[in-house]
Amino acid sequence: MAAVGVASGVEVSLWLTGESSWFALPGRAAEFELPHAAPLPDLLDSLLAGGRVTLCTQCAARRDITEKDVLEGVRIAGAQVFVQEAMADDAQSLVY
Repeated sequence: MAAVGVASGVEVSLWLTGESSWFALPGRAAEFELPHAAPLPDLLDSLLAGGRVTLCTQCAARRDITEKDVLEGVRIAGAQVFVQEAMADDAQSLVY
């Protein structure tokens, strides 16, 4: 959904939480396969190129993931930033 939004010119912010936190690390998205779906590395690349990808602070800490570990373009941020994005005047959709 997020990749389609980016391809459509919509401002997209994708948050990686829980076990999806691992996809913030180089090579990890390539390990994931889902039949009948676009390859995750391609989707992630499109989001990094045209949107914003954020790794949850607590989720990163629980997995000992730091800023130096993540893909270029992935930021680590917490609840305050999430709420700020979700409550922005121009926010139109929230999928959790």
